[in-house]
Parts: sequence; structure tokens; C-alpha cells
Amino acid sequence: MDAARAAFVIKWVASLFQIAGYGATGLGLEPWNILLFLVGVLGWFTVGLLWGDRALILVHLVAFAAMIAGAMSR
Repeated sequence: MDAARAAFVIKWVASLFQIAGYGATGLGLEPWNILLFLVGVLGWFTVGLLWGDRALILVHLVAFAAMIAGAMSR
């Protein structure tokens, strides 16, 4: 699979995980919501790497760090 096809698949799978994370948050399903968001964030981070898009990399790296810090503070 070439990088463009991989990015296409990863971004849609990551988006579905993030949407599921929003749903899990709305239903109060903790810690599933955070786990779903983590998969989505890591997916979009990977897409940022594949595309060489520093903005995507930065935003999702910061989101990942914030989620990990929040999880560790519980």
C-alpha cells in the first residue's frame, strides 16, 4: 500500500475512533472515551507524519500529551 492510500485509510479509521470517543464521552463511558480518543489522535498523528504536515503533528502530539497527563493525574 502506498503512502497516499495508507493516509486515506488511517485518517478515516482515526476519525471514526474520535467520533466514537465523542459518543462515549456523551454516554459517560469512562475510560473507554479516552482510549478511543487516543487511538484517533495517534492515527491523525501518523497521517501528519505521512503527509509531512507539521501542524497536524503538533496538534495531535499536544493532544496526546494532554490526555496522558490527565489520565496520570487521576
